[in-house]
Amino acid sequence: MFTEIPFLERFCAAAEAGFNGVEYLFPYEYPVEALAERLSRHRLENVLFNLPPGNWSVGERGIACLPGRIAEFRAGVETALGYATVLGVKRLHAMAGIAPAGANPLELRETYAANLKYAANAFVRHGITLVIEAINTRDIPGFYLTTQQRAWETLSEVNAPNLKMQMDCYHMQIMEGDLDIKLRKYAAHCGHVQVAGVPGRHEPDTGEVRYEYIFKLLDEIGYDGWVGCEYKPVGKTVDGLGWFHALCPRTS
Repeated sequence: MFTEIPFLERFCAAAEAGFNGVEYLFPYEYPVEALAERLSRHRLENVLFNLPPGNWSVGERGIACLPGRIAEFRAGVETALGYATVLGVKRLHAMAGIAPAGANPLELRETYAANLKYAANAFVRHGITLVIEAINTRDIPGFYLTTQQRAWETLSEVNAPNLKMQMDCYHMQIMEGDLDIKLRKYAAHCGHVQVAGVPGRHEPDTGEVRYEYIFKLLDEIGYDGWVGCEYKPVGKTVDGLGWFHALCPRTS
């Protein structure tokens, strides 16, 4: 969202639109002081960002499951912590990555679990929750983690109290559907929720998912965390926020 304006200007735009928190993919190309100043100036909470994903420009989408990249993953944990502790971020997302062709499934699974355990242990003393997200293979072919069931199995394997599921309703609808049942089933393990219209990944009031139902369901199941708007506006971001202002009317 707000991609029609430069990144550092989006904090002001989000606050003016009525948002109290922001999330984004990565902070690492900006000085942490510049980000902290904008969060403070606009009274925003930095809700979440991702650990370093490897070489994004050549198509890498995380390295957590990749054998041979463990040292790089651990260095990324320290880099993310350096930003998170200054910015007050309490949730960090580790992208699983794209499984290499012909890779040993057991080696991938063991690498993924070991990396997550390392990151969760590093974050827990800072009060930070580590989240993992199942992503659909239409948008990212070959992505390693694709279902809520597999995410929950990973939580069980790692057995870290601060490891949770990031449940993106857009990805879930494409891969599995059954959003009501999945959200109810994994409510106790959910650390973050994201929304977007399906299939176009546009505003939540477009497409096949009834988000007015989903938002009421989140209240019903006792979810009290943030809902991230991870969608691509059809036009200017502010022109498509009618759904948001209907839910959160401005008081001034």
